[in-house]
Amino acid sequence: QVQLVESGGGLVQAGGSLRLSCAASGITFSAYTMGWFRQAPGKEREFVARISVSGGNTYYADSVKGRFTISRDNAKNTVSLQMNSLKPEDTAVYYCAASSVLAPLNQYHYGYWGQGTQVTVSS
Repeated sequence: QVQLVESGGGLVQAGGSLRLSCAASGITFSAYTMGWFRQAPGKEREFVARISVSGGNTYYADSVKGRFTISRDNAKNTVSLQMNSLKPEDTAVYYCAASSVLAPLNQYHYGYWGQGTQVTVSS
């Protein structure tokens, strides 16, 4: 079956960095657009970043642009999110997701989801 397993979350001080990883299995990874989403307590899940099947195109939410970098390794079936200059408002559960849509417009275009990893940024 399809599995997306996130790792790398944790507690970090404001201004620090974390690198999240997501390992995929059960899908032809190189055929899927991959995305990262996050959900803070009491808030709706929101888009963070996505990367095209080849890795050549990336797209970011305005709130993370210039601080976060999404990348993928199709040989290893992994997608990563490098998060720098973290802020307390980045605190959330982060999810990776896979979409068979080349340019997914929203979370409903993503058919597979991981279980999430907690990121907590202290001030």
